[in-house]
Amino acid sequence: MVRLINKDNIKYVTNVICFLMGIQDKMTHIAEYNNPGIEPCVYVMWHGNQFCIHGIPNRNKLNVLISTSFDGNIVAGACEFFGYKVRRGSANRKGAISSSIKMLECLKSGENVAIMPDGPRGPLHDVKRGAIVLAKEAKVPIVPVHWYSDNFTFIRLKSWDKMTTPLGPCWLLNTYGDPIYTDGKTEEQIAEEIKQSLLKLEQEAPEKYKEAKEQKLWKKQSR
Repeated sequence: MVRLINKDNIKYVTNVICFLMGIQDKMTHIAEYNNPGIEPCVYVMWHGNQFCIHGIPNRNKLNVLISTSFDGNIVAGACEFFGYKVRRGSANRKGAISSSIKMLECLKSGENVAIMPDGPRGPLHDVKRGAIVLAKEAKVPIVPVHWYSDNFTFIRLKSWDKMTTPLGPCWLLNTYGDPIYTDGKTEEQIAEEIKQSLLKLEQEAPEKYKEAKEQKLWKKQSR
């Protein structure tokens, strides 16, 4: 079967995607709740909520790890279009070590990184050790992030990770968990903390969103 996207049209496809995302960007309104404002840090979110990085402040200091696969070129192009710093890395052992070193350098230079601990292939909500190792090595906290909206334009795709994304005018809330510090803890303990924090954020999101509407957070942040 011929690939619909290939090396001859990938630049065109990327430009089209960026154009469409630019239109969506004008209709996407993200407020924040309980952001600890710690820098540098490792932001973690479920793979299905990876687009929540769009609401994290200081994009010019946020490094996103993207695979070196052919399809990853499109994602990387879109991230760069929106002002994120892109770091490329593959899933093989050599590539994983190389990408970890790149991200560690970013943290030690005072910048933040964003990692999806159950990605890129799952299993769903299974926390892998990458974010934990980075946080331990750089001696920085891990900050869990979740996003939510009760708008019908906030849709969930039928993918393995249950990807969420706005499609049309949408008011979203980025909620943050308490910083997770790694000192004196095993990797297993930290992984469980990450998982429980993200699950708790998901459970509490509807109530926090209701509070945000009552406080008119979106209007306050647009001033």
